[in-house]
Amino acid sequence: MTQQMRWLALMGTLMIAAGLGLAVLGEPGRQAAAAESLHIAMVTEGTDLYAQNCVACHGASGEGIAAYPALMTAADLDAQMLFNTVERGRYNTGMAAFGVEEGGILTGMQIESIKVMLQADTWDTVAVRVAELGLTPPQIVAAEIPAETLTLVEALPDGAALAAGLTVYAENCAACHGANGEGSTLAPALNTDELRVRLNDADLARIIQTGVPGTLMASWSGALDANQQQAVIALIGNWGELNTAGIRLPVIEAVPLDSSPQAIANGQRLFNMLCTQCHGIDGYGSPIAPALNNQTFLSQTPDAAIQQIIAGGVTGTTMPSWGGYLNDADIAAITAYLRSLEATAPIIAPTQP
Repeated sequence: MTQQMRWLALMGTLMIAAGLGLAVLGEPGRQAAAAESLHIAMVTEGTDLYAQNCVACHGASGEGIAAYPALMTAADLDAQMLFNTVERGRYNTGMAAFGVEEGGILTGMQIESIKVMLQADTWDTVAVRVAELGLTPPQIVAAEIPAETLTLVEALPDGAALAAGLTVYAENCAACHGANGEGSTLAPALNTDELRVRLNDADLARIIQTGVPGTLMASWSGALDANQQQAVIALIGNWGELNTAGIRLPVIEAVPLDSSPQAIANGQRLFNMLCTQCHGIDGYGSPIAPALNNQTFLSQTPDAAIQQIIAGGVTGTTMPSWGGYLNDADIAAITAYLRSLEATAPIIAPTQP
């Protein structure tokens, strides 16, 4: 080998070494870029999965809905605990198991994406995406407390406590129990002497904290703090004072139902697509869920109650919350379809084969 060839070989070796050195130096940057790209992809997937599976209970911005807890502080929680909760659910709560190995519908990678999204703390972006997908849940119905009514309450003995309880009740409980605790087809009356004798403060606290399986009454321990729970308990126990003073809240008016042929047809389409697998073809029921196409159910369940059940589900049963999948118009359309069956509905639903 000539001197020139040896020199060229040396130069080539040096260039290869330099290239390898530069590659090694650049590798951390490429790894960081790849990790960032993967993180963004997981947050994006997790956002869509959250919108499709979680928003009905936890809200478009993670604010929590009714008895279901807020997730806005999930970024501060243990990552493994978040994963396990989504995968396995939480016993004796409305939190179902979503992992496929637990009978759910999400793979481990999908649950991981939801976990990463929760820890990313990008709730403004999540809310925008939920709105884009048309999955923003309907607003919870709340009773209004006129300012003059609140002033009258505050003037009563223990008025501050009663006003605090009435405020919590109006915002969270009136939709089911009635504006003045008179009850509805969704939930029993709370403003009765019989209930005040039958249930003491400890009984009421247990019901608020654990809920009542098989009803719309979920556990409120994650939505109301100890002071709010105690305020409602005090209100229920002393509601007679408001009655004696003649203090009442305005009754919540139901929104008129659109019963046009178009609305009924849209409701039938949605029912056939989403509800027949449990409630049977034409709503005649199945071994999984009760019949809806019968006089007993339709005559005793007003439109507002049907809409509330569709939106909120029924705790402790297989009836899920559809509020995050369906908008107000969709829920009203399904209600209109069911109501259209009443004229020809059997008194007792036929037995399924």
